[in-house]
Amino acid sequence: MKKGKFIGIGVGPGDPDLLTVKAVKALNKVNVICAPKSSKSKPSVALSIINPVLNDRESKYETLEPLFPMIEDKNELQKYWADAAHVIIEKLNKGLDVAFITLGDPSVYSTFSYVFKIIEGMDFETMIIPGITSFTGCAASAKMQLAEKDEIIVIVPKVDERLSQIMACGDTFVIMKTSRHSDMLEDIINQDKRDKEIISVQNCSMKDEKIFNGFVEDKKYLSTTIVKFKNNKK
Repeated sequence: MKKGKFIGIGVGPGDPDLLTVKAVKALNKVNVICAPKSSKSKPSVALSIINPVLNDRESKYETLEPLFPMIEDKNELQKYWADAAHVIIEKLNKGLDVAFITLGDPSVYSTFSYVFKIIEGMDFETMIIPGITSFTGCAASAKMQLAEKDEIIVIVPKVDERLSQIMACGDTFVIMKTSRHSDMLEDIINQDKRDKEIISVQNCSMKDEKIFNGFVEDKKYLSTTIVKFKNNKK
């Protein structure tokens, strides 16, 4: 029996209209949709984004919702990744194509990569379909130019002492998931004397999207802050 194909699909930042044509085509054909969620009591945000596509499907499909809890213990997380990979492999061995959906793009800070590494090494056919990243979506919502000419963009997944060390080398800093960061972020940014524009976006491209000048205070999970420096020293 021919084995199924494992497909990683980036579903973008939130608006279903931002799904790529290629993503929609794949979602209309695959046998199984894998949509991890962070808690048993919380629905998958990625799944909610593609629901309009799935609702229009004429063919049947199966949904998998493995648990990927938001914990820091990597050893514990590996158990969840392995469990998810095991369930997916069972479907692939039955000849079923499986799409693993992920917010934004699969290649940018996505838990998809951990499951992909397991399956990629087991002789299955694989494919990755890119999606619009959260930070380009945020820039579009804020009508903000991320970079011009030779300006350097820095993507920051976690705020620690490394940010201070590289601050002078970048022109635009994208701080992902601001809710995870302490006051250290504001302290480091404010220490830089360059003129700067600070924009924060919550729930990018969703119905409850909010755009703020400066840093956000309520620190929702889907929050991104973009800091663009002006007149960078050469």
